[in-house]
Amino acid sequence: MNSSILLTLSLLALMFSAGLGSASWGFKLGREALKGITQPDTRPTNSLVGAKDSSNRREEVVMLKEEKIIINVKNTIINGGIAEKKTTKENSQKKTAKAKSSQDTKSKQSFPIVSSDAGIVLEVNDVRKWGNSLVLDVNLKNQGDRAVRFLYSFLNITDEQGRVISASTEDLPGELPPNGRRYYGIITIPITLLDNAKELSLELTDYPAQKLNLKMSKIKID
Repeated sequence: MNSSILLTLSLLALMFSAGLGSASWGFKLGREALKGITQPDTRPTNSLVGAKDSSNRREEVVMLKEEKIIINVKNTIINGGIAEKKTTKENSQKKTAKAKSSQDTKSKQSFPIVSSDAGIVLEVNDVRKWGNSLVLDVNLKNQGDRAVRFLYSFLNITDEQGRVISASTEDLPGELPPNGRRYYGIITIPITLLDNAKELSLELTDYPAQKLNLKMSKIKID
């Protein structure tokens, strides 16, 4: 009986010792695993301060970027940066194009070119090239009170250097009645006779009295 009690107590002592050893060993392992891990700071004050500091840092970064952009823009405008040079170049190109357009407009001939004397009107409506000829589209009208005769061999054409140029006429009337009606025709000049002429002058008088002086100059042909 006594031996059974002793055996039971011994077993209990061994189990208690084993449990205590296991608990100690487990606690040691857990402590080693948690080394270097700290408890987070959950204090409200610290959280607000941290958030404020973080916000300030973000705002400072943004402000620095905006300031840099503003400085770059000012330098570009004030110190003649690329953008300003590009704008200046574009403005110069626009002015050049405008000046060229103005010159082109001035160089174009305005039609009709008109000459009149004693109620007789001669108009040049157009100058054009047709094949190997230069053609002047013209018309005559008589706003006077009597008929007028023309002999177109009296038509005198010269260039800007005073050289006389031969020409022929078609469809123009030999006698122009006083009815105010326009009579259309053409004056044809072989291009080979122009010899690089730039302008023509034209004179026409009546026949046989030769009292009329229908004259026009600086008719551009180039």
